[in-house]
Amino acid sequence: VLTGITESMVIPAPRVREVLPAFLEFLGGAVIVGHNVRFDVSFLDAALRDHGYPTLTNRRVDTLAIARRLVRDEVPNLKLATLANHLRASTQPVHRAYSDAAATAEVFHTLLERAATFGVLGLDDLLALPTLRNHPSAAKLSGTARLPREPGVYLFRDRAGRVLYVGKATNLRSRVRSYFADDRRKIPQMLRETESVDHFVCRDPLEAAVREVRLIHELQPRFNRASKAWQHYTYLKLTEERFPRLAVTRTARADGAHYLGPFRSTRAAHLVREAIESASPIRRCPLRIGRRAAPTPGAPCVPAQLGVATCPCRAQVDDDEYAAIADVVRRGITGEPHLLLDPLVARMRRLAADERFEEAASTRDRLNALGRALHRRTSLDSLRAVERLVVHAPDGPVELRHGRMVLAGGPGAAPAGEPVPLDLPPGRHELDELLVVERWLGESARHLRIDVATGTFASATPRVPVYEPVRARARRR
Repeated sequence: VLTGITESMVIPAPRVREVLPAFLEFLGGAVIVGHNVRFDVSFLDAALRDHGYPTLTNRRVDTLAIARRLVRDEVPNLKLATLANHLRASTQPVHRAYSDAAATAEVFHTLLERAATFGVLGLDDLLALPTLRNHPSAAKLSGTARLPREPGVYLFRDRAGRVLYVGKATNLRSRVRSYFADDRRKIPQMLRETESVDHFVCRDPLEAAVREVRLIHELQPRFNRASKAWQHYTYLKLTEERFPRLAVTRTARADGAHYLGPFRSTRAAHLVREAIESASPIRRCPLRIGRRAAPTPGAPCVPAQLGVATCPCRAQVDDDEYAAIADVVRRGITGEPHLLLDPLVARMRRLAADERFEEAASTRDRLNALGRALHRRTSLDSLRAVERLVVHAPDGPVELRHGRMVLAGGPGAAPAGEPVPLDLPPGRHELDELLVVERWLGESARHLRIDVATGTFASATPRVPVYEPVRARARRR
């Protein structure tokens, strides 16, 4: 009824199992173009499954989706016949295989000409076109035509030349164009203010990531969020006083204290502090007790009354007893993580066994935060300890100086700030770049060869296990 095709017309046709091998050979790895192509491919996939073949993985271009993006306001509907008539195709579709395919091809070619005004000059641009949202900044898509399909960094600039946003990409052209399909709250505003997009081609994604971090630190673009707040990173400090305690601070000084961090937020630093305090009875009161000060009379602080902390200021323990408690924390931070992690693991399992699941989950979160902080300290300290490290990667040699990449010219070539002495934790200005390099080394280890290492690129600290929910681990993978 719909197509005018009768049973007598299809009876002489071969069965689908007879034509599938020849069809798959003909199709190969070609791009499939069709009108509402998902509908047609669903039947092909069903037949392939029924006859033991894998379903089609070919890339697909849908003329219906492209027409919806380009000519929706010009036609009453998006039927193939309507589009063929509107775009003056020489072949009219009549629900027959060849005529419909020929009409689709003509419609497709005409739409390609229109798509060029949006900077569509390649297959990747065409595949992304249906997802691009119709907003006033769409006219600026043509400005992306000169962007290469290579890794690099890009900078959105306003009319005055100020940098609005800095980003990195493995494919500059595809990444910049993707912003026109992004519905995050601030993206449309950024595109309205954008007058031009500068770019710098990098050899590999690592170089692009390092340059991005350095440029964000240097320029502080208004629309960047990640890596811009480095000046507010914090440390967790085990103080150097008569009765050491844990404190969150903004700076790390050569004052004899032991530091952990930096952390990207004060909340993260306090979570690790709570984890250590849960694993050790170290004092929690903020009073500073002098070397010769006598204990203050009165009731101990609340944590001490609850039995979760000691209170030397109320003469609960003497100097030697407290020194042993502080020494466990110091050793746990600097090289024996099990001293802090094992008590938390035992507490988590005990709470779970007692069916106190919310408290067990809270302990697990603290355990995970502490484990990640100790693992990061171990990794970054071993990386920073190597004065010069040259590794041979598939894209060429990569040279690191105390964990920071050596770049020859271009934007972001000079690292921000001076290297921090190795007896102190990484500086706030170093952390983001060190994490980028450390992550790259871990992910690419099987493809790398160390050519030069001035010093020992290793750590005597045992590997810190991961304590995080299974679902969170699966999301990261």
